[in-house]
Amino acid sequence: MALRTEFSFNLPKGLIDADGDLHQRGVMRMATARDEIEPLRDPRVKDSEDPLVTLIILARVVTQLGDLSAVSVRDIENLFALDLAYLQDLYSVINFGTNEEIAAFLSEPSGQEPLTEESQPVDASDGEANVEAATGASRRRGGAMIEEVAP
Repeated sequence: MALRTEFSFNLPKGLIDADGDLHQRGVMRMATARDEIEPLRDPRVKDSEDPLVTLIILARVVTQLGDLSAVSVRDIENLFALDLAYLQDLYSVINFGTNEEIAAFLSEPSGQEPLTEESQPVDASDGEANVEAATGASRRRGGAMIEEVAP
């Protein structure tokens, strides 16, 4: 049995490029040691805890995103926060998870609709409901469900 090193994904929201095109489908490959070491040599990176390290690594391992010929750090920077979190979770599960965790993660629907002109804005008038929804939200992290607790 061959080792699977590339994984297709669909971003929950998608990257909107300068032309207004939406890019949701992509491919991420497993990371190598070089992928994790090389960003530390980048002069923009202050230390190993610098958030830029994550962006550089993701730009290295996301090999395809929609019709983009190459994925840059700038493309990763322009992702919606939900999509960035999704890619971080995908990175964790394909590099550190079991085959079962990878299969479970990739088989779960994102639960998010793509952004379109018909997308409706969130009604901010009901602040109490929005706070309740935000504080009781659960997020997927590395193949395990983590309940976020309000401060």
